[in-house]
Amino acid sequence: MSAKPTLWITRRLSDATLARATRDYQVIINHADGTFSADEIIAMSANVDAILPCHSELFNADVAAKLDARVKIISNHSVGVDHCDLPALKARDITVTNTPDVLSDATAEIAMLLLLGAARRAVEGDRLMRTGVWDFWSPSFMVGKQVSGARLGIVGMGRVGQVMARRARGFDMDVHYYNRNRVAPELEQGAIYHNTVESLMGVSDFLSLHCPATPQTTGIMDKDMLARLPDGAVLVNTARGALIDETALLDTITSGKLSAAGLDCFQAEPGGNPAFAAHENIFMLPHIGSATTQTRDAMGFRALDNLDAFFAGNTPKDQL
Repeated sequence: MSAKPTLWITRRLSDATLARATRDYQVIINHADGTFSADEIIAMSANVDAILPCHSELFNADVAAKLDARVKIISNHSVGVDHCDLPALKARDITVTNTPDVLSDATAEIAMLLLLGAARRAVEGDRLMRTGVWDFWSPSFMVGKQVSGARLGIVGMGRVGQVMARRARGFDMDVHYYNRNRVAPELEQGAIYHNTVESLMGVSDFLSLHCPATPQTTGIMDKDMLARLPDGAVLVNTARGALIDETALLDTITSGKLSAAGLDCFQAEPGGNPAFAAHENIFMLPHIGSATTQTRDAMGFRALDNLDAFFAGNTPKDQL
């Protein structure tokens, strides 16, 4: 490359990522770490050859149509790309990449944390300790749902789903899964395949969501689907908030159909659903599934690897 391409990094990424980017590109970095409106994204596009955004920046059809012709690649700092209208960007001849593989372990860790915390009443127990009101014990006190030996249903047996299955086996859980296509036996590791989500629901004492948000999966966990779960089941979501009908989830929590839920993502982000806060059997985290130092470095480097390949005239490994 004779002249370094100009790269816009839309959020405050890891120090290691920013150092490498600064070395190899002319960079514009959002050190303030705020979000940008559609108009601001469009305006900035006239100044850059590439954009390295997060899930917080939206590239819908309208934005894609108005991006400056100078922009040649959007190298996402995320696995999910539901914030990008891929056909609209392709029509503008803009390459789009993501960062698969590198966040599977961290996200599965959070899924297991949510599963355990929801099952064993972590929110309620933490409140009792922090407020100093724990003054009672009996055999019936704080009785939760046992994880070991229970049946786990996984919706989406991709990279994260496969890691979640391995973690669950450490608790001797009986793993079942639904995926668009059955995975190879060496990836199943004994997990039982279901060819419909409906079939999976009935055997899932715990249900963990690991599929992308698509037109086919948005709202898939609605009233009718949740009703198929066994009484007292626990629902865990570390994928996308759009997968769950939150009104239906509240109804099933209130009725006792679900004993608990563990959520790391919500329909409205940031902020979440304020109605959930009244329910101590909903264990919530602020979308931190991939938030470890190692994973953030790996995500940033994967995005930069894709940029390096593109500007070297090669096809990026993670081109969509």
